[in-house]
Amino acid sequence: MNLIETFQNLVAQVPDLVQPLIVALAGAVPFIEGEGAAGIGIIGGIPPVLAAVAAMAGNFVCVAILVLASSGARRAIVDRSRARQLAVAGGGSATDVDASSQPVDGGRGSARRDKFQRAFERYGVPGVSLLGPLLLPTHFTATMLAASGIGKGRILVWQAVAIVGWTTVVAVIIGGAVSAIH
Repeated sequence: MNLIETFQNLVAQVPDLVQPLIVALAGAVPFIEGEGAAGIGIIGGIPPVLAAVAAMAGNFVCVAILVLASSGARRAIVDRSRARQLAVAGGGSATDVDASSQPVDGGRGSARRDKFQRAFERYGVPGVSLLGPLLLPTHFTATMLAASGIGKGRILVWQAVAIVGWTTVVAVIIGGAVSAIH
């Protein structure tokens, strides 16, 4: 059984009041996201608007947590690097900077970063946020934007626009299909 089937079965087994919470939880999972979670909820019998709102909320809350954590991690790394540079410039030795702080080329991860960087340079934060779900989960896109030093507010606004837009489109399509079948 895969993760989507697990969420569908869970939605079918819990009381109606808890179903939107399961959809929100599904929305927090990368690759399911708001779009998939809305589909899980609608197919599970939740009204399309409620399913979409729950899916959006779950997706956005998770993305917001990741953006805040990534921004904080980046800030700590930048501050540490600056402190080391000041120590070296202020009379410390170059050996104070250890090899573990140097970037390492990671193969497949490096290719993804390069792909992201090219898209970012071409389309900016709005384009990467809005088109990102076609290539990568919003979780990854938002984290990469935060790691690049983009402001948290700007990332969160554009990720919210993308999550609402994509989830709404998918919810309308699935909701229409389900109502046409019934």
